[in-house]
Amino acid sequence: MSKETNTGPTRFVQHVIIVHGYEASPDANWFPWLQGELQAEGIDVTVVPLPAPDDPARAPWENAVSSALGVPDGRTVIVAHSLGAVTALRVLAALPEPWELGGVVLVAGFVEPLEALPELDRYLASDVDVERLARNIRTRTVIRSETDPFVPPAASDDLAKRLDAQLQVHPEAGHFMAKDGVTTFPAVFDLLRSRY
Repeated sequence: MSKETNTGPTRFVQHVIIVHGYEASPDANWFPWLQGELQAEGIDVTVVPLPAPDDPARAPWENAVSSALGVPDGRTVIVAHSLGAVTALRVLAALPEPWELGGVVLVAGFVEPLEALPELDRYLASDVDVERLARNIRTRTVIRSETDPFVPPAASDDLAKRLDAQLQVHPEAGHFMAKDGVTTFPAVFDLLRSRY
């Protein structure tokens, strides 16, 4: 009989859920690279295909993330990009207490309407009770760039503050997309190996 328990802190995560953003897909940007690197380490990875990524609707997106997450635990980490971060946080906020999650890594994370993307205003019309989530998530990181054309640095900084998360800044990474030259993301992989 194994003496391993889920109650103590673990050095390395066992399941990673990757949530893409607006106008993206599971095979876009750095998501396939991260999936491959994690799977090579024996980590179970789910990349959530969000329905109608060019015309996101809250309920279908939240349902897709909720189905992938199931019952969260201390060995699961969510890695979410852009609008996927808002969606993941909303799914967590809707969970019945008590629950625990090993961590979140929110890349270009934000929760408020964006001046550069007014077409998402309806999706972003209501805030998320981010502060309440922090106590249930062991390790929290927000990653942002100085050159993001969509998510202002202040929006990610505010999210990191509200979530009591570590902030990691990549000065010239744009919106962390393939068109910004981001098709691999060693910093996220290293973060998952060292802090989660």
